[in-house]
Amino acid sequence: MNRRHFLHSAVAAGVASTLPVHALLAQMTEVTGEISAVSGAGAEISLEKAAVQELSDSLRGNLLLPGNAGYDVARRVLNESIDKHPALVVQPTGVADIQNAVNFARERELLLAVKCGGHSYGGKSTCDGGMQIDLSTFRHARVDPTSRTAYVAGGSLLGELDRESMAHGLVTTAGTVSHTGVGGLTLGGGFGRLAKRFGLALDNVKGVDIVTADGRLVQANAEQNPELFWGVRGGGGNFGIVTSFEFQLHPMQRQVIGGDIVFPLDKARDLLKLYGELLVNGPDDLSLDFIALASAGGGDPIAMIHVCYSGPANKAEQVLAPLRKFGTPLQDTIAAIDYVALQATWDNSDPRNLGEYLKGGFINELPDNLADTLMDGFEPHPERNLTLLFQGSGGAIGRVPADATAFAHRKSIANMLPIVSWPLDQDAAPHIAYIREYWKTLQSSTDGYYTNEASDEPQRVQHANYQGNFERLQALKNKYDPGNLFRLNANIAPSV
Repeated sequence: MNRRHFLHSAVAAGVASTLPVHALLAQMTEVTGEISAVSGAGAEISLEKAAVQELSDSLRGNLLLPGNAGYDVARRVLNESIDKHPALVVQPTGVADIQNAVNFARERELLLAVKCGGHSYGGKSTCDGGMQIDLSTFRHARVDPTSRTAYVAGGSLLGELDRESMAHGLVTTAGTVSHTGVGGLTLGGGFGRLAKRFGLALDNVKGVDIVTADGRLVQANAEQNPELFWGVRGGGGNFGIVTSFEFQLHPMQRQVIGGDIVFPLDKARDLLKLYGELLVNGPDDLSLDFIALASAGGGDPIAMIHVCYSGPANKAEQVLAPLRKFGTPLQDTIAAIDYVALQATWDNSDPRNLGEYLKGGFINELPDNLADTLMDGFEPHPERNLTLLFQGSGGAIGRVPADATAFAHRKSIANMLPIVSWPLDQDAAPHIAYIREYWKTLQSSTDGYYTNEASDEPQRVQHANYQGNFERLQALKNKYDPGNLFRLNANIAPSV
């Protein structure tokens, strides 16, 4: 199987997001006139030349305007079908820059987007006509091995956290693609290859520093502002910009058992049923993802299970025996591998020039009739790439009470995601329509959705998705962002 076709853009590499930032620093921006912009409510506004120049001069990092070097890199996100143009981009190098940018945006009621890794499927980390705060210039990770704690700057990528912590034989849950932004992943939930064993990324957060809508830097942990600490763990970017994360780390050996076992698509139905059984009955140190994949323009469709086993090596074959007995695979790459290397194995599947669209939802069980419906509606097509992804959960995730953090979806055994991608020179409409129709056959089996994948859900659906935690979250929104400055997210609209 060609790894470059695997998962298409679901694990696509963010070349722009990993561009060395030092090449973009120390750029002096000259403001030549008033700038047309839009407010958060969508009204057209004008930014005075002197005010924008004053903002630029106040920054140690960059202010980028359309036409400036680095502007097009900053404004783009991983989903190539999202092509938006902010009126201005701030690239901070410290907390003071972030505070200055937030104050400027709030005072002018500017539409505001915050970009970390740029992985938002709905393109919520960029915008048309507003301000984008691009955190690619604000990255750092430091580990204290004595207290087993990682201190991570808000714009950092997951690979930095993995590399620094694993160097000390320590680890925490950190996604499945190393160029994902720590901030976006963690604030919304934070699934990963170790989540079933150690909990979500947000379950391992000990504290945050956050710039709120009024421009203050606030510390939130179990002792200081505990209600805000509760809310940022699952409430996403609704309350401000996290400038620093403090993560609890756990001892773990570097070498794990990982890789893919691949079968023809005609085995997908039975493989999916086996996957459901393993999700429920497998140990916490076994992480499993199911993928069915059909590529446009050639190649046989396949079904596969991706494995990460982080338990005792002498028990690996016993744990993996059901997979080994399933049948003769097309390919089996499951073997001993360095954990940090495994975390980067999906990084280089960069489709380039593809649009993408997905729907998703959590499932609390995977009955046979759902497996049948899934495969009945999975229709390969010569003009689109089609992926059906299940990311497993359960284990330690489900042992946390639903109201212990703002993330409420503790009952799920997996996140179910049909994804379509297509060349940008094609009409997107038929591909999006296919996924929407397919999703209609699946949605009744779901119990809410992962807010990090929110795109076009209406506000009433977004509010309902926080389930029993919504009222507390809205009270926090009223306190920390009553003007809804931070609205480009799975938004909790204030009631004041």
